[in-house]
Amino acid sequence: TVYERTREIGMLRAVGMTRRQVRMMIRYESIVTALMGAALGMVVGIFLALLITHALSSQGIVFAVPYLQLVYFVVAAIVVGVLAAIFPARRAARLNVLEALQYE
Repeated sequence: TVYERTREIGMLRAVGMTRRQVRMMIRYESIVTALMGAALGMVVGIFLALLITHALSSQGIVFAVPYLQLVYFVVAAIVVGVLAAIFPARRAARLNVLEALQYE
């Protein structure tokens, strides 16, 4: 979180990173985290669906992957990642460099 990384962010700002770059860094990290969660969720979900359909194949249940819904899911994960990063990125960009370096 931004609170845990206050000192690190202060160090980056001290060596020349701009406020905009800090905001973008936090946003990109949030997007990557959201995409990794979405990918892991899709893989686990597809695997479990495959196991369940295999177990219930005698009842006529067929395995099908809803690709369009998966695309919507990834887009939603990106949007949520960006929205979740707005306030932490804003806080990180507004940190006073000297106070951030002294933060424990």
